[in-house]
Amino acid sequence: MAVVSVIVGGTQGLGKDIARRLAARGEQVYLSGRDQSRADAVAAEIGHGAKGLAIDLSRPHDIAGALKAVPAVTNVVIAAIERDSNSARDYGIDRAIKLATLKLVGYTEVVHALADRLTPNASVVLFGGLAKERPYPGSTTITTVNGAVSSMIRTLAVELAPVRFNAIHPGIIGDTPEWAGKAEALERTIARTPLKRLATMEDVAGATLFLLDNQAVNGVNLNIDGGWVLT
Repeated sequence: MAVVSVIVGGTQGLGKDIARRLAARGEQVYLSGRDQSRADAVAAEIGHGAKGLAIDLSRPHDIAGALKAVPAVTNVVIAAIERDSNSARDYGIDRAIKLATLKLVGYTEVVHALADRLTPNASVVLFGGLAKERPYPGSTTITTVNGAVSSMIRTLAVELAPVRFNAIHPGIIGDTPEWAGKAEALERTIARTPLKRLATMEDVAGATLFLLDNQAVNGVNLNIDGGWVLT
C-alpha cells in the first residue's frame, strides 16, 4: 500500500514542487489549493494518481470536511502562505485577521482534522519564514505568525507524540516567481550571505523531504538561507 501524503498549498511554487517529488517516489499525494479546478489540474499535471482538494485555510470551519475522504496519512506538508504588508502605523485589521487565521488556526485545524488518521510514524512539516528572525517595515503580522509557527511545532510534537512535527523557514528563494525581476535586491542579499548564493526551490524541497523522512528529527525549526540570518 502506498504511503499517503497531504500537501496543503500544493498547487504552486514550493508546495507544488514538493508534491511532485513525493508523487514521483510512489506516494499517494493529495494536494490542495483554494480552487478545486486548479487543484485537479495540478494533480493531473503531476500524475502518479495525485488527487486535488479545495482547502482555504482562512476558512478553518471548512477544513475538516475538505479532508474527510483522505485515508491514513504518513506525510503532511502545510506550505500554504499569504503574503501581506502590514505595519503598526498603517494597520489593516482584516488582512491581519486573515493571515493569523490562515497560519495559526488553519494550520492547527489541518492537524486536528487529520489527527486520528496520522500513522504512528507520521511526520508533519509546517512552513514559516525568516521574517521571524529578520523583521522589516510592513512585516508586523508576518513576523508574528511565523514566530508562532516556531512554537506551534513544539506543542504539537508533545501533544500528538509519537507523530513528528518540524518547520521549514526559508529565506529569500531566488528562483521563485516572487523574486523575478528583482536582481538588485537579490544581489544585496547574496553579498551578505556566507555561502554567496541564494537558497533554491530544490534546496527547500530537499530539506522538507529530509524532515519528513528522518525518524529522529522532531521539534526542529530549520532555516534554509545559506547562513543569511547570521549576518
